[in-house]
Formats: sequence, C-alpha cells, structure tokens
Amino acid sequence: MKLFSIRGGVHPSSHKSLSSEQPIRAIAMPELLHVPMRQNIGAPAEPVVAEGESVLKGQLIGESAGPVSAPVHAPTSGTVTAIGDYIAPHPSGLAGLTITIAPDGREAWAELPPPLDPETATGQEIADRVREAGIVGMGGAAFPSSVKLGLGTSRQLHSLILNGAECEPYLSADDRLMRERSEGIVGGAAIMMKALGIPRAIVAIEDNKPEAIAAMRAAASGHGAIEIAAVPSRYPMGSEKQLIQVVTGVEVPAGKLPAHAGVLVHNVATAHAVHDAVRFGRPLISRVVTVSGGAMAEPGNLEVLIGTPVADMISACGGLKGTPEQLLLGGPMMGVPLHDKAAPAIKGNNGVLALSRSEVNPGAHMPCIRCADCVAACPCGLQPLEMMIRIRNEKLSEAADVGLYDCILCGACSWVCPSHIPLVQYFNYARGALRDQDIVKQHQDKLKGYTQRREERLERIARAKEEARKARKAKMAAAKAAKAKAAAEEEATDA
Repeated sequence: MKLFSIRGGVHPSSHKSLSSEQPIRAIAMPELLHVPMRQNIGAPAEPVVAEGESVLKGQLIGESAGPVSAPVHAPTSGTVTAIGDYIAPHPSGLAGLTITIAPDGREAWAELPPPLDPETATGQEIADRVREAGIVGMGGAAFPSSVKLGLGTSRQLHSLILNGAECEPYLSADDRLMRERSEGIVGGAAIMMKALGIPRAIVAIEDNKPEAIAAMRAAASGHGAIEIAAVPSRYPMGSEKQLIQVVTGVEVPAGKLPAHAGVLVHNVATAHAVHDAVRFGRPLISRVVTVSGGAMAEPGNLEVLIGTPVADMISACGGLKGTPEQLLLGGPMMGVPLHDKAAPAIKGNNGVLALSRSEVNPGAHMPCIRCADCVAACPCGLQPLEMMIRIRNEKLSEAADVGLYDCILCGACSWVCPSHIPLVQYFNYARGALRDQDIVKQHQDKLKGYTQRREERLERIARAKEEARKARKAKMAAAKAAKAKAAAEEEATDA
C-alpha cells in the first residue's frame, strides 16, 4: 500500500533483541494480587465486594462509575483480604483504592457471559460486551475501548487502524503477541469493524518486526478488508496522529481527535482482548508485559495477571543485576519512574525496565546552542526551545499559545538535544502547573458563585423583609385610617 511521510522523528537504539526472541511465558502465581480500581482514563471503578469475601476468576469486583469508566474483574479465585489504599503504579508514588486478593490456587472461573456471534451481533451488543469485559486501550492510554466502539453511530468513519508499531525502545510485548496470537488479533479487528460499520482495517507494524509482519499477513490472508502495512521504523511512529498520517495521508488537525478525520486507532493487544471477550466471554484480567533493560538478568515477555507486583515480574526474569540506575513503567522515551517494586501491573502497563547507568546517563546539562535539532525532530512541527524558554520564565500561558497542548510528550526533542536539556520534563511540568491553575480557578469560580448566590439570597431576604415591613406599615396605616373614619362617622351620628 502507499505510505505517506511525516515530519520529524528520531532513531534511538532499539534494544528490542534483549526480549523479542523470548516467547511469551506465564509466571508463578503471586502470594497476593493488588487490583487497583483506577486503571483507565476517566472515573475509577467502585468496589462491589467486601473484605473476607470469596471471589472467582473473572468475577466482577469493581463496577464502572460512569460513561467513561471500566469495570474490574478478579484475576484469579481467592479471598479478598483488604480494600483500601495501596501503592499505585504512578510516578507520584501515591496510593490508590485497591482490592487485594489472596489466591486459593484453584483458578476456579466465575460463570462467564455466553459467546457472541460477530456475524449476527449488533454493534451495540459488541460495544456492551467490550464494556462489560473492562477492556481499555492497552497501548498505554487506557481509554475505555467501548466508548470508541460506540462512535460508529455518531461519526462517518472510513478506516480502523490497529497500532502494532511499538516504536518505544526495549518493548516487544506487541511484537511477540503478533507473532504468537495473530489469529486472535485479526479476529478482533474484524469484530471491531463490524461494531463500527467500518469497511476496512489497516494493521500498521514497524518494518523492524519482519516475523510479526509475516504472521499477521498469514492470519489476515482470508480477510480482504484487513491490510497489513509495514511502516518505517522511526520514533514516534506509534503515536496515534503520526500513524494515521503515514498510512492514510490524513493529517488530524491540532485539537481534534482521529474520529473527526474518519479514523479510529486501537492497539493490537486491545484487538486481541476484544476477540477474547466477544468469542469467549472473557474479561480483561491479564496482559503481556516486556520486562527488560541492561540491569535485568533475563529479559523477556511475561503473561501477567492484573495486580501482579512488579517485584514478582522482576523475580520471574532472574532478578536484577546490581542496582539499576532507573526503574520505569513503559518505555524509556515516554515511560514513568517506578518508585516502589510493590506496585502492581495494570491494564495499560506494557513494560517494566531496569536500566543501567550507561543506558540513562546522557551527560551534564549545558546551555542551549541554538542548533534547532529539537525543531527538526519534533513530529508535531513545534518549536520546543520557544516553549521551554517561556516555561522557564513561568510564562506558562504563553507556552500554551505556542503549542504546549499540541505536544505529544514523545521526548524526541530531549533525545536529540546535544546540550542534554530535559525539554519534555519542562513540558510535563508546565502542563501539570496549568492543570493545577485550572483546578484552583475552577475552585475560585465555584466559591465566587457560592458568594454571589449567598449575596443574592441575602438581598432577596432583605428585600422581602422590607416589603413585608412596608406592607405591615401600610396595613397599620389603613387600619388607623379606618378607625379614624369610623370614629368620625360615630361622632357625626351622635351629633
């Protein structure tokens, strides 16, 4: 198929061979599974079980709390030992509401919903099943997949893109999934196409994954509407808008979503989860995670239950070789620091990296030399230096005016900077600060509204009191006049 060019991008060392040649394997059951209620963009799930309660594998333990939310299911059978705050897989290191389950070793399944026939099921029935299965975007965004699958009735969509680019260095979970479970991914693509009413699907895979491309082409050979596209290996090829432009030539406008351009993007792992939910009734309770890095003894790809502590994943890969310089959830470009190995795996986590000093030490930060390498590397056509200067001078709104919110935080600018300026850290800081300012402003506006409504209420009360006083005064005057009139009439009668 014809491919189109995109601006910018970089070519960091892939390091994928550390894990990509190792088949997916399961790990031993952890002693405890810590299942967070927040595993998606939007509202967290709300617990529907109690401490001490026995649960079955696949049983609903957290129900969705709104239209943009996703339910959570028990990864195995066992007993709920705690419901409360537990360390979350988040860069803040803060705790979040979590259900802890002690496995009983039986792996006894709950009664699952009956399979759906994709040929006869309606789009709404498929979207409902995906919602009930708790499926979210598994490429990292963790947006509830059923919301996207409901867009077929409200948008004119022409293409479904399955993202198999996996452009982050070290990560190979999607690569192995495409090699080993290609039939399920293609089946999931066909199901999504049916739900959305979309006539074609494109599975985009970076050309540095020849085995995955071959496996996917073989699986898709009987599906004429599903095409496998080998796209150039260039970071950040896996970014949604860049991938759309490469395979369709459509550039999604700034501030708009892909659906506005008639395209939807899902991750290949998400497609596989959709296949399992529709064909077999299985909820999303496990995922493939790449565990890699120069400080990892035996890198590989693991099938882990949701709630599995990172420490257990590291142990399953032979432990660490010394003390890593950095522990990350996700890839080295867009991943987040991991402060505690007790943090659990969640639906959107695709990697755990233990990086050595030589892998993360870029050198000392130096002044900008105005080389413009960051501009050339930016896939969004932004000017990272101009944004950074404004942020450093605390002119955050001006940074927003020159493209801060168009930035996809890919880190390409930081990677190419010869002065080792942590540009993407500035952008993350600015977004967080602006978000905090918005929250404060919303709070102030709310308080201002409360004050204004209180003043209006007091004014109404005072006005009502004044009107009541005037009414009483008028009534008394009328009564006095009537009394005087009656007295005058009485005197006139006597006379």
